[in-house]
Amino acid sequence: MIVQMLYLVGSWIFIFHLMPSSMQCYAITVCSSGPRYLMQNLRMAALTRIGLAGLAVMGQNLALNIAENGFPISVFNRTTSKVDETVERAKQEGNLPLYGFHDPESFVRSIQKPRVIIMLVKAGAPVDQTIKTLSVYMEKGDCIIDGGNEWYENTERREKSMAERGLLYLGMGVSGGEEGARHGPSLMPGGSFEAYRHVEDILIKVAAQVPDSGPCVTYIGKGGSGNFVKMVHNGIEYGDMQLIAEAYDVLKSVGKLSNEELSHVFSEWNKGELLSFLIEITADIFKIKDDKGEGYLVDKVLDKTGMKGTGKWTVQQAAELSIATPTIASSLDARFLSGLKEERVKASKFFKSSGIGKGLTDQAVDKAKLIDDVRQALYSSKICSYAQGMNLIRAKSIEKDWDLKLGELARIWKGGCIIRAMFLDRIKKAYDRNSDLANLLVDPEFAKEIVERQSAWRRVVCLAINAGISTPGMSSSLAYFDTFRRERLPANLVQAQRDYFGAHTYERIDVRGSFHTEWFRISRRSKI
Repeated sequence: MIVQMLYLVGSWIFIFHLMPSSMQCYAITVCSSGPRYLMQNLRMAALTRIGLAGLAVMGQNLALNIAENGFPISVFNRTTSKVDETVERAKQEGNLPLYGFHDPESFVRSIQKPRVIIMLVKAGAPVDQTIKTLSVYMEKGDCIIDGGNEWYENTERREKSMAERGLLYLGMGVSGGEEGARHGPSLMPGGSFEAYRHVEDILIKVAAQVPDSGPCVTYIGKGGSGNFVKMVHNGIEYGDMQLIAEAYDVLKSVGKLSNEELSHVFSEWNKGELLSFLIEITADIFKIKDDKGEGYLVDKVLDKTGMKGTGKWTVQQAAELSIATPTIASSLDARFLSGLKEERVKASKFFKSSGIGKGLTDQAVDKAKLIDDVRQALYSSKICSYAQGMNLIRAKSIEKDWDLKLGELARIWKGGCIIRAMFLDRIKKAYDRNSDLANLLVDPEFAKEIVERQSAWRRVVCLAINAGISTPGMSSSLAYFDTFRRERLPANLVQAQRDYFGAHTYERIDVRGSFHTEWFRISRRSKI
């Protein structure tokens, strides 16, 4: 317990926090925010369990989630109005044990030792600045957790820097958006295991809870593994969203489905193998009427997709590790192309005047058959997207000696996160059956499903091509599958070309070793 002595000097309030055993002051809170801020601090009868800095919507919601689960929490934000806003929300949402602070020192000192502070601020320089601001008042054994979408190497740099000062550090991926943060996200903490143990009880309670598999959190691994896994999670999310958009495009442009019909189709899909958060919200989107005019809102949304960088990082890492991720890469390219709105408008007019595109989508189709084919194509492509993401995580785990458990990652993605889906349970079981599985495509169950669906998948891709509808995600997923399943590829010709112009050598299928042929000299001699 603590004793708090209050002094009023003009418009400023000084609150001295005193330890009763020694009556020594451990912190001074200085504020001029009036009675509301004063009273909430006076209600604080003991040190809090944890702190959170960064009170944008995600930060506010996670702080309220922690408080609602019975853990008293201190909150701080550079913009003090956000502190007051969060305190008021805590009051309105059930008088939750959440306490706001306007200055970093009183915020840090209000937390019990070893102190644990979660940061939810913009990645990059703001993280370093927040660490600098808070760490001044922290002591050996205290812990900082970065809950943003940070580049994993920055996390490793900061963990090393903090360790030199006796502080612990975690980089924790948080997935689920605003609602997930408030009611249960998927959490991916990586870094100091000692730090994880300090906060494990809290994370287990605030994470999404899935009845048959527990809380959606686990210690991911060493270094920047938590941030890396969250990055790839987001890459898979890019792929998922692109594939759904392509399914929508084919059904709308070729099948001529209305928004009402699309909503019904996606609602039905969400009752089966495609059951997932993204399919669910897609069905909802098609139902929303425009409140500023006639028709449906989705038709008024500009066809220009934004991004924050994690998808790009995923593709860059895949290239660095020589891991094929064409579904994810095509989704990134699709976002780039969507950004060229003005150029696309001009190109559309130009090619229409040349006669291209006219009547392409006016194909007679069996609507029910098309819907079923697109469902199968979407599911098959989705398997490829997840297979690529899991292969990338495994490759990085081997490179960094993180010893990541792919089945456990699938488990914690079953709830709370944006890519949560029923079939993640089947991915977990696939890795449980064989932890060294080379690719999800060769898991017996997934292989059987793809074989059963490949004809529908090919029909959809061919239909889209003939209709002039781009389906880069589905097409590249099918190409990935066809390339992976073939014993022999035309890569022999590419390697021969490399040896011809660059003397890069080649291997033979019948004799071991590296070989070089003077292709140019032989070809010229044969022409004489």
